[in-house]
Amino acid sequence: MHEKRFTLRLPDDLHARLTEHARIDRRSLNSEIVHLLEVTLSTPQGSAGSSGSESA
Repeated sequence: MHEKRFTLRLPDDLHARLTEHARIDRRSLNSEIVHLLEVTLSTPQGSAGSSGSESA
């Protein structure tokens, strides 16, 4: 698997929330972010709870 690295700036409160989720799920912060992106992007648009293209 090929991987890309990039810098991501996050608000402090979002970083804290992600860090807490990662701790609860026993993942690294990076693994938690990748997991959440994979789950979000695999969910069909229009599903309940999906933000779709509302935020840009």
